[in-house]
Amino acid sequence: MSILKKLAGETLSYGFSTILGRSLNFLLVFVHTWAFLPAELGINVKLYGYMAIANIVYTYGMETAYFRYAKEAPEKYYQLILTAIIATSGAFTLGLYVFSAPIMQSLGYPGKGLFLEWLALILAIDAITAIPFAKLRLEQKIKKFVTAKIVSILVNVGLNLLFLLVLKPIHAGEFGQTWPSFLKHLYVPEIGAGYIFLANLIANASLFYWLKDEFKAYRWRWDWAEFKSLWVYAYPIMFMSLAAMFNLMFDRLLLEEFLPTGFYAGRSSEDALGIYGNCYKLSVFMSLAIQAFKYAAEPFFLGSKSAENSQANLALVSHWFVIVCLILWVGVSSNLFWIQGLFLRQSIYWEGIAVVPVLLLANLFLGVYYTQSVWFKKTNKTYMGTVITVTGLAVTLIGNVLFIPVYGYMACAYSFLTSAIVMTVLCYVGGQKFDPAPYRWMAAIVYISLGVLAITSGALLSRLEIPMIISQNIGFICILAYIFIQEFSWKNGKPSLALK
Repeated sequence: MSILKKLAGETLSYGFSTILGRSLNFLLVFVHTWAFLPAELGINVKLYGYMAIANIVYTYGMETAYFRYAKEAPEKYYQLILTAIIATSGAFTLGLYVFSAPIMQSLGYPGKGLFLEWLALILAIDAITAIPFAKLRLEQKIKKFVTAKIVSILVNVGLNLLFLLVLKPIHAGEFGQTWPSFLKHLYVPEIGAGYIFLANLIANASLFYWLKDEFKAYRWRWDWAEFKSLWVYAYPIMFMSLAAMFNLMFDRLLLEEFLPTGFYAGRSSEDALGIYGNCYKLSVFMSLAIQAFKYAAEPFFLGSKSAENSQANLALVSHWFVIVCLILWVGVSSNLFWIQGLFLRQSIYWEGIAVVPVLLLANLFLGVYYTQSVWFKKTNKTYMGTVITVTGLAVTLIGNVLFIPVYGYMACAYSFLTSAIVMTVLCYVGGQKFDPAPYRWMAAIVYISLGVLAITSGALLSRLEIPMIISQNIGFICILAYIFIQEFSWKNGKPSLALK
């Protein structure tokens, strides 16, 4: 029970910043879909997809390596790893700057090299600040971590509101013609959706203020022998993370390429990409739980062996992780009928809403995979993670290439789900061989099956003449009741965890 309280407390602390930050960022979906049409946001969907992949190359597994080795000599490995990240980030960013124009031309966006230059700086800042943030997590300085993340996100949201809801309408004359001329010229229409990148860059730069103590404590340090040991541990994690990120992003990269012309009546492939990419963001609810849990659990379960981070407790934590994600999956999926209008302001985006329950379930399985992946990081078999994620990537690629021409963006969603299930099963099998844990897999299967029934029941009950809020949530309420009965027992007139 103490392990649940400990990790739940830390997860909620990290989750507060993650959920508040992502919720504020999620409001930007409202802003972006109000300010721009799907085709205009296509460049952002595509570039942020590539950026997510490049971010892994910039850090190349060193964040996980820091957690693994810092317990032996914290300052030594902090200095060494941060030195390596600063050096390589500088080299990568310089290369992107030099070749920004031809790269953007090859991507089909001539004259947009400035956007890639901004993204290169964002990538460098993300990578360089990742190790100080890891240091805060290891030292459990949660308050400072949370503050820095939240303020950065507030800056990003504020600048998006300024650029797109104030300066853009002023420039277009939507607020009248009485505004000073300099305000009208602060918005440049040619930049358009590029202001989203600029706001991100300025917000990221603010992180240096909050991490100034961590950077003051930094001293340039280099040791080839030590770095080689770190690299041997970290590079499989980099390839694993790359494969995982390709798995997450390739659907958006392939959709525009393989979608036949006229597949969706009256919609271009750019429209389809914009619709799918913004509906995909509704799966952020599941990503929040996964990210918050990883922030708390990774330093804990990769630390030194103790009674608390035993295999039994890992299985217990994983069981409750599934339950929390199940509640999120069913709860969001059952209420999409009003969520879509709240966050996707133009009805054109609602056409892709059917992908959301599938993507949420895929993220649930991906979260289960992450909870189980502790075994190959603890046993130094990080190459196994690469094998598993590359297999998942192959499933995604094959599914997208074969079925996008037939099923459109629904093929993207189901390919991702299939890939996540395959990865979870492979990780479970490998874990039981090399570092077995008593996972409650049968209970997880029952819960997920009930979740499918709860969501599909909404479509059947919607035919009845009862309010949507009731018909769509009857299954959700039944799930909550089942969890309460199954997982809690009554003691002295009060419910308590059964912990079976």
